[in-house]
Amino acid sequence: MTSIKLTATAKLPVAKADTIVINALASSAKSVKALGSPASIEKLAGLNFKLLGASAKSEAISRVSVDGGVVGLVGVGAAISSDQHAREIGGAIGRAFTDVKSIVVDLALASESQTLALLEGIALVQYSFDRYKSAPQERRALSNVTVISPFAISPKAIERIQVLSTAVDSVRDLVNTPANDLTPQLLAEQIKAQAKIPGVVVEIWDEKRLAKENCVGILSVGKGSIHPPRLIKITYTPKVSTAHLALVGKGITFDTGGLNLKPIAGMIGMKYDMAGSATIGVAALAIAKLGLPIKVTAFMCVAENMVSGAALKPTDVIKMRNGKTVEVTNPDAEGRLVLADGLSLASDLKPDLIVDVATLTGAARVALGNRYAGLMGAGNGTQAVIDAAHDTSELLWAMPLPEELTEVIKSDIADLMNSRIGNPSGGMLVGGLFLREFVGKKSASSDEYLNWAHIDFATSANNDLAAYGHTLKGATGAMVRTLVRVAERLSGK
Repeated sequence: MTSIKLTATAKLPVAKADTIVINALASSAKSVKALGSPASIEKLAGLNFKLLGASAKSEAISRVSVDGGVVGLVGVGAAISSDQHAREIGGAIGRAFTDVKSIVVDLALASESQTLALLEGIALVQYSFDRYKSAPQERRALSNVTVISPFAISPKAIERIQVLSTAVDSVRDLVNTPANDLTPQLLAEQIKAQAKIPGVVVEIWDEKRLAKENCVGILSVGKGSIHPPRLIKITYTPKVSTAHLALVGKGITFDTGGLNLKPIAGMIGMKYDMAGSATIGVAALAIAKLGLPIKVTAFMCVAENMVSGAALKPTDVIKMRNGKTVEVTNPDAEGRLVLADGLSLASDLKPDLIVDVATLTGAARVALGNRYAGLMGAGNGTQAVIDAAHDTSELLWAMPLPEELTEVIKSDIADLMNSRIGNPSGGMLVGGLFLREFVGKKSASSDEYLNWAHIDFATSANNDLAAYGHTLKGATGAMVRTLVRVAERLSGK
């Protein structure tokens, strides 16, 4: 778990020499005022915030000298308006005060949930990735955070924040690792090393087991690489379970585009193409660490999409695990082929809910920008994820699966094609429709799909712009907290 110590207390403690007390600045139509407990506000009496250059704009950070010490000021706009706002303010504080050992945050929080969200925001930004730097980097000093709040915060709630922030950091580590150090087998070994948790079993399926299980999509995508593909199956079985959640993740450890070779600009960043698998695998382990009463089965569908004489060729036809045939018109639309196997395996289990996560389409970024993930699905699946994301403040946008677009993926010689070259219509939606072909029905006599949600987070799995709120630059760890919240809601917690 994250090493930062998180505490909530009702009374302002006596600040040590290396502690900064942080107050909020709020703005009204006429003035800027400080928020916090009377004891800390008293120290700021008489200060002209405007002349000091302190701003009440949300997430603005400044420091002022008071009585020989330093006080931090964070802008919150008119007030901290929601849990999401508190989490973003926490992220801004956590990014700005990494140079001191301890901080006391005194912002006049309005609820227990705001207090927890603020602490979570601070914890989520205590991360750096410098293992490939030859010279030692300046380490983050912040190790102790105390939040002033009149609301009783339980140790279990603090532990949950630490489990979640550690899980997010674990995903960031995996996604940031270059592909030469994260082949399919090495990814499997790293996940297995993290899985020493009661009730958790990890299976690593090699090529022979993949062939036995008829996982043709994973095998076909991975056959062009000297590093063979793997399926990593994580099963968490608690002593008591109220539901069954299946998770499926795209795990392309590097994507050259195969025989649809990407230009170099498109290839940079393709180590991130395994973010979906990392997310669902680590989320499954976090659910187990929290001891939630829900069975979880996760399928990490892992391969390296490379160019060789053995690689998939355009117009190859493969017969998938569920019996449907696919004409592979685009070897660079490989993610949906590996996910198809995972969705088929998950469907065989008839769980209460299937959620798949993938950096699936560039079209998602065209449609939704850099921060919102696209969400599609069937049955109660999309609503389950929407509700969970509302609780975690992770950004999703529900998209349709228009039936007329199924014509786009019909092949003349096979059941389906994985992409229609030259037709850009609804690329994100077409990806979702293709995946739906591998989601099972509720029964042999039913036309209803199992409850299923598909998250296309090619938008938000990596942030190549400036840090904001509780989101750092680089791998973000997006959707881990939402998946855990899905499990909590499904289990009744």
